[in-house]
Amino acid sequence: MGTANRSSSTLSAPQTRAQDEAFVQRCSFASLRSQLPLRWPTPSGLPDSPKKRYRSQYLYLGCDDLDDGRNWETLSLFDLVLRLVDFSGLHPVLAQLLGWTSARGKVPFDPVSLFLFVSWRLVNGWSRAQALRNLRDPRYADYAATFGFREGDFPSEGGVRYFLTTLGQRSDEDTERLSVVIDATRQDTFAVQRLNLLLAASVALLRQAGLITPSAWQAALLGVDGQIHDAASCRHCSFVQAVCYRSLEEEPRSCPAKEKKKRGCDCDTLACVQACRHAPVRDPEARCVVYEGSNQRPTHSPNVPVDPSNAKPPRGKLRYGYRSLTTQFADSTRRFSVVLLDDFLSANAREENPATALLLQLQRYYPDLGIDAVAGDAAFGYYAFLHATYQLDAKRVIDLRADQSDKDQTKWTVRGYDDKGRPVCPFGYPFTANGFDSDRQRHKWFCRQACLKGTSPLVQLDKVHYPPQECPFQDPHHPHGKVVNVGEAFGDGSNRLARDIPFGSPSWKRLYSRARNAAEDRNADLEAWNLKRLPVYGKPRGRAFIALADVWINLTVLARLVREATSAAHIPHGD
Repeated sequence: MGTANRSSSTLSAPQTRAQDEAFVQRCSFASLRSQLPLRWPTPSGLPDSPKKRYRSQYLYLGCDDLDDGRNWETLSLFDLVLRLVDFSGLHPVLAQLLGWTSARGKVPFDPVSLFLFVSWRLVNGWSRAQALRNLRDPRYADYAATFGFREGDFPSEGGVRYFLTTLGQRSDEDTERLSVVIDATRQDTFAVQRLNLLLAASVALLRQAGLITPSAWQAALLGVDGQIHDAASCRHCSFVQAVCYRSLEEEPRSCPAKEKKKRGCDCDTLACVQACRHAPVRDPEARCVVYEGSNQRPTHSPNVPVDPSNAKPPRGKLRYGYRSLTTQFADSTRRFSVVLLDDFLSANAREENPATALLLQLQRYYPDLGIDAVAGDAAFGYYAFLHATYQLDAKRVIDLRADQSDKDQTKWTVRGYDDKGRPVCPFGYPFTANGFDSDRQRHKWFCRQACLKGTSPLVQLDKVHYPPQECPFQDPHHPHGKVVNVGEAFGDGSNRLARDIPFGSPSWKRLYSRARNAAEDRNADLEAWNLKRLPVYGKPRGRAFIALADVWINLTVLARLVREATSAAHIPHGD
């Protein structure tokens, strides 16, 4: 049997796209040829770069060699991007991100040349020194010319460090700040990340090429996720904090390790004057965190203790470094994902509040994006994130965050819901989901008079005769029994377990798995590029490097999908 007759559930993502006639016709090279190159979009109102001369000069070199179909299989995805995209529109964007305001000063390298060089290094997983050696190697002269370097004039290691450091430092300096509601009594502010301009432009390129389906964009499934990156510095002390970097010439410093009853450091040597000798000076904002992966204990494993009091605390892995945070868009029709926005934090930083700030920035960077659902793990199951998602009229597909209050089942009947967010009546019977009302943004539940139909209660209370005769919703005037509407929160004001799609339902599992697959795809790309441990020191450079990595995740998706559509266009359909 031919591929065209196979069930879509058994097809891989590339096979699904190959059977999508609209995708093949719209996105193949033959169809895009008249539109090429795809031009890097420059935000309206952004002034040109004030620099008039550069030591290098990027110029788009064309895509004529793609007319030879053999090159589509031999060229790398990075090579295809260089042919499909004209990066000239990046000049004013990078000039702004680098803080250039005047033509005065030394003649710099073209920032697009540096952008492409650092990206070349990134996707090949090279060190900075190795990439610079390769740039000078005659074997890679074609790349040097494509990037715009000429006459053997190449950047130094210090120049590349400066480029990344400046991009990272200026991403959140002197920029607008957003207010995030942490809870009913607190607010916090977060910087609008300027480097997300690059991500928004890369997504715009995919839309220019027709790769993102309009229906998926207007009813978007978003996923939020955090990824730990080990610092380039080696860890010496697991308890290092900001105080460890305070100079002894300013004031005495306390030792966080000693406060935890560890040996710590007396900081009484010359090596400890500027900073504790156990605190890596090149990564002052890196932190240690015990990564456990989930705050939920398995309940169905045969290894789970019968007596919870005998359960050992979960063992996590100690990681030292940073955490990248992303908001991703999953196109369920064509089964791929792209990164919309990202941020970069210390490894021990909480995720839900900066992730909320990213949600609030979506309208700024993607004004026509329609959000249907937002999915994420239990780390985002706090008021700030759940409240912001609800305020965006999006369904909350967030894993449940465990709490000690969930263990006492007798309290479920008092608060009105169980440990999965399912409403429970005062006599312990669970309610049945009856659909989501999009207009009122609430989920309807009803008891169906379960107590009269031989259903066993979820929680059986003492001193209650079953079935309970005193329930006021058993008479014919209530044919559906008691009805409960759950909007942003339950009746007790809590939204920790309030969900717009019942937890564990097929719809919930489908959306959650799609978002998790998107996150795993990104993590796999970062690991393939050797970014599980950062190759650069310091948070600013790490922030810039990860931002460029997310941009190139999107750009390589663009090249890969166009190559798939081009290949499928030459394959006859049928058996």
